Amino acid sequence: MNTDNLKRIIDQISRDKGIERTLLVEAIEEAVKSAARKKYGSRRDIEVHFDEETGEIEVFQYRTVVDNVEDEETEISLTAARELDPEVELEDDIGEKILDIADLGRIAAQSAKQVIIHRMRDAERDVIYEMFRDRQGTIVNGIVQRFERGNMVVNLGRTDAVLQRDGQIPKRSFKQGDRIRAYLLEVRQDSRDSQLILSRTCNEFLIKLFEMEVPEIAEGIVKIMGASREPGFRAKIAVSSTESDVDPVGACVGLKGSRVQNVVQELQGERIDIVPWSPDPAKYVYNALAPAEVSMVIVDEENNQLLVVVPDDQLSLAIGRQGQNVRLASRLMGWRIDVKSESRYANLEDRGYRSLVALEGIDENMADRLFAAEITSVSVLASADIEEIMAATGFEQDRAEELKDRAALSAASEDQPEESSDTEEIPSEEQSPEEKMPDDVVQDPGDQPE
Repeated sequence: MNTDNLKRIIDQISRDKGIERTLLVEAIEEAVKSAARKKYGSRRDIEVHFDEETGEIEVFQYRTVVDNVEDEETEISLTAARELDPEVELEDDIGEKILDIADLGRIAAQSAKQVIIHRMRDAERDVIYEMFRDRQGTIVNGIVQRFERGNMVVNLGRTDAVLQRDGQIPKRSFKQGDRIRAYLLEVRQDSRDSQLILSRTCNEFLIKLFEMEVPEIAEGIVKIMGASREPGFRAKIAVSSTESDVDPVGACVGLKGSRVQNVVQELQGERIDIVPWSPDPAKYVYNALAPAEVSMVIVDEENNQLLVVVPDDQLSLAIGRQGQNVRLASRLMGWRIDVKSESRYANLEDRGYRSLVALEGIDENMADRLFAAEITSVSVLASADIEEIMAATGFEQDRAEELKDRAALSAASEDQPEESSDTEEIPSEEQSPEEKMPDDVVQDPGDQPE
């Protein structure tokens, strides 16, 4: 069959989809071969050939030349074979053109069509993967195409990508036809859904935006040491400089805040704190909790924990709305941060206050209220009037009585003398004051003079 339009169609698909021409020809040959086997049976040895010059698709059946034919699908008699080729001999394989693709029939033609579509999708998937795999981890530009179950389909030119619901900034809504920038989070080689996954909520998107806006970052003079975000609301980014005369924070802010404002606009008004990085955790957390002031930091390097003490009037600022400020600082540093006011820290140094906090049903907030009501230990709590306990805690009478009973049990266990040993050690007069200190007195390192 001479297919005048087939060569033109192959060329057009190859050009538009970026698929190699040989892959398209192989797909067509495989499809026609599959259709021919459906028409003639799967036991036949069938080959398909596409002629590049004429555009003709030829289908051949190969059979073995024998004296006595027992299976017409795989064998042909010598007499019949010599009508096709006078020089053929016994045991030779001879090919015979058996089909014009116009004679395939509806079912076989539909099968051929499905094979071609499947092969083209596979080929196109490989092309997209090769095209975008080196762009993974970069910012791409596209146009909002449509919305599917909360996900946004973005056209990138040659193909579509998906911006999933959890990758969209909640405060901003795009509509069809809007231009959009996003971080190419993942490029999948084999996927029934979209191969390209985008995100606008990941920390990397924020980092890449700063790299695009700040030349010093692109040049390696300023380095981004970490970032943490609550998309659409607030973010923190830590920066350092490799040159002493370059201020990393100033470089990221830009003249009159122009650079950081460009990033803020792209993130739909997300507030960004630019933090100077420090290898010293105490100094780093001081910067990370800004604008709150910090009075003291106690570092527990073994457990990656920080106890941060702030003035009473700075506590809400340090913690932030719904704990946002301290939560972002903790993610930025990768340390657990516990923020306490100066008054609470001072209370925690008191043995009686610690005994209250250790009592079941009392947290630090409750202990603060009891302390303010001059109930300064479990012993005092055990002897306090029920009305006093109710007023301080806000409990009903039953709960207040239960709390008083627990305090009495705790106080009684504390008052029991320890079992004496057979020999009693008598302190030497030459012992130092530190050696004479009772075991239950804990001297906080923060109180040591510098």
